[in-house]
Amino acid sequence: MPNISKAFFTVAALCGLAGMVWGSYMGMSGDHSLHPVHAHLNLLGWVTLSIMGGFYALPGTPKGGALAWANFVLSSAGAILMAILLPQVMTQKLPGSVMPASEGPIVIGMVCFLVAVLSTWRKPVA
Repeated sequence: MPNISKAFFTVAALCGLAGMVWGSYMGMSGDHSLHPVHAHLNLLGWVTLSIMGGFYALPGTPKGGALAWANFVLSSAGAILMAILLPQVMTQKLPGSVMPASEGPIVIGMVCFLVAVLSTWRKPVA
């Protein structure tokens, strides 16, 4: 498995574990007020990063060039930053205007991923 895939899967598993722990805490405490953060962490962190990691492991896909690593850094940082900032915004400790700090990297990371996916259309699959 390429290192880029290992990197994506490592961060995805950490996000998945954090999301599970968070969900368990919400269930035990009965306080589900931050469920959107838990959902975003699971969807962006666990699911999206796992899909990206799987893509880079497929035959005929980029295996770790600058675009793939930019995708990894931006997407991972954005997902983690979102999990840190969104609770602060939801509890009104920070204004919503801070969210582009996490949204920007997530969106740019997805653009990098789209470019990587589109690049496979130019090459024959092995």
